[in-house]
Amino acid sequence: MAMFGFAIGDIAITQIEEFVDPGVPVQFLLPDLPDDVIPANLDWLAPRFLDPATMGVDITMQSWLIRTRHHTILVDTCGGNHKPREHFPVFHQRRSSAWLDNLCAAGVSPEDIDYVFCTHLHIDHVGWNTRLENGVWVPTFPNARYLWSQAEYDHARPAGDGADDGEHAIFVDSVLPVVEAGLAQMVGPSFDLDDQIAIEAAPGHTPGHSLLRARSGGQVGLFTGDALHHPLQIAAPDCNSFACADAHQARATRRRILGECADHGHLLVPAHFAAPHVGRITRAGDAFRFHPGI
Repeated sequence: MAMFGFAIGDIAITQIEEFVDPGVPVQFLLPDLPDDVIPANLDWLAPRFLDPATMGVDITMQSWLIRTRHHTILVDTCGGNHKPREHFPVFHQRRSSAWLDNLCAAGVSPEDIDYVFCTHLHIDHVGWNTRLENGVWVPTFPNARYLWSQAEYDHARPAGDGADDGEHAIFVDSVLPVVEAGLAQMVGPSFDLDDQIAIEAAPGHTPGHSLLRARSGGQVGLFTGDALHHPLQIAAPDCNSFACADAHQARATRRRILGECADHGHLLVPAHFAAPHVGRITRAGDAFRFHPGI
């Protein structure tokens, strides 16, 4: 696999892909998308971001590897291998994921990671936090501090023993082992990791959803997790995904992020966009326009 990489000042960024979920029905992903948005934007949507024949979109499962002059940081950890995910079959008991091989191909071993930052604790953002060794879930990155917001952890933690359901399983096999190993670090609404990397609250998709801001050489990149799932939400910023917990807050956060990118020229680095995965934003009346690429 060809590695996609770029730089923000002197910060090196590499995409670590797990897999692409092809042809996801846009009506499922974005159930409240206005009917007129796709026809009005088909010139740049097709064929890269939408198949107009099937109305399907490709969703990339990927992590972002960030190498600063101080640290090696991993943003989100996809779905993982061997995880019981009956409620979401695309992630269920995967055994062929090349994600770890792709990380090593980027020149980084699990032991090299200093920080793992999870924008939130959903199924496709925590999977490689742990891996199965001799029937036990152990942290994949033994020398790292795992960062996520305290609000997100409080929301995801099951009450009592928790029901034997999908959300409980995610917590038990991909979050709790990290906490029990003493590697988790809960952060507040804002947290400066160093002079180049900051974590900021970006709630709505989940109560404790956060983003990462990378800054160097007068450039800024916003690693926005699931504040946006697809470029259609740039043209229709009030459109939420099926998985957004707080519809009003998700819209407000999305508009804030897009407005800042448009007004200051920041690079938007979402979690799931198809290639080229990143882009710039400009204003278009009450909405925005996506300009794919660096």
